[in-house]
Parts: sequence; structure tokens; C-alpha cells
Amino acid sequence: MEDVVTLFEKTGAILKGHFLLTSGLHSPIYWEKFRIIENPEYNQQLCSMIADHYKDKGIELVAGPTTGGIVLAHEIARQMGLKCVFAEKIADSERGFRRGFVIKPGAKILVVDDILTTGKSIREVLAAVKKAGGEVAGIGVLVDRSDTALEFNAPVFSCLRSATTTYKPDDCPLCQEGLPLTKHGSS
Repeated sequence: MEDVVTLFEKTGAILKGHFLLTSGLHSPIYWEKFRIIENPEYNQQLCSMIADHYKDKGIELVAGPTTGGIVLAHEIARQMGLKCVFAEKIADSERGFRRGFVIKPGAKILVVDDILTTGKSIREVLAAVKKAGGEVAGIGVLVDRSDTALEFNAPVFSCLRSATTTYKPDDCPLCQEGLPLTKHGSS
């Protein structure tokens, strides 16, 4: 397998400029995960890193948030021989399992997502898993770009750890320089 950074670079997934993130923060770097996800071979390679890491941990189900997390959950579950579910928005900061998805009480769940910055999406999925009676056994992400390690009360595995600077909009030096703000994806 190629180096993770190489995969992101050769697909054009690491963008530089002035970006509005889903979290509302600004950043000079944007990780466009869909440049990886749209390529089944690269997606499979990265998902195998997560699947291999958790293969002997008793995982019973893989869960991810909409949208990128669905693709990742599906591929990781396929590699682990498991089912997958996804949590979608049901309120402003709440996710839930719809569409007849069932989580057995006490089931060990692997929660997966694409890019970790503030942990908001992951926390929403963790809350949905808990509400459904499941037990989070681990978390897997493609890139952990958080500036400090985040605590989730579950082990976290990332294919790549790359702390990336973020700014609150009021303190953003990129805004102060007058650089145009770009909004990508679902942000």
C-alpha cells in the first residue's frame, strides 16, 4: 500500500487556501475526503487499515454518519464480514438510526468517519449508538486533523494523524488578510 499522505496528495485531496469547515472554523488546509472515497481502490486500502486494526476486538456492527461515513462504514463492514448502519441528522445537533436499522442491546460497535476535526459528528453518532443500546468498542477515521487529541471514552485509530491549524472566524488571520473564504462539501 502507498503511504497515506501520498494517496491524498496524488488524488488532489489536500487543498490549500482559506476554507470554512463544517464545524464553522476556518483553516488554511482542507482535506477533501471524496477524492479518496471516489476511488474504490484507495478507499479500500484506507478502510483496510481501520478494519485490520479492529479485526480482533469483537466488533459486531460498523456505524458511520451521513454522508462520507456511509461509504466508509460499508467498506469496513464488508472487509470485516459485518453489517453496517448509518446515523443521519434528526435534529440540529442530533443523529439517529432510521430506515429500520437495529442495534442489539450491548452490541460492540465500531464508529467510523472521514475527517476528524472537532469530533462533533462522531459525538453525535456515539450518542445515537448509546441511545440505541449499543456499546462503542472503537472509533476509526481516515484523517485525525484535530489540533489536540480528543477524548471519546473509546479507542481512536486514524489512518493519518495530521494536526491542522484551525481558527475561530473572529480570530482568523486569513480573514484579516482578506483571502476569500471557500466553502466545500456539506459545510
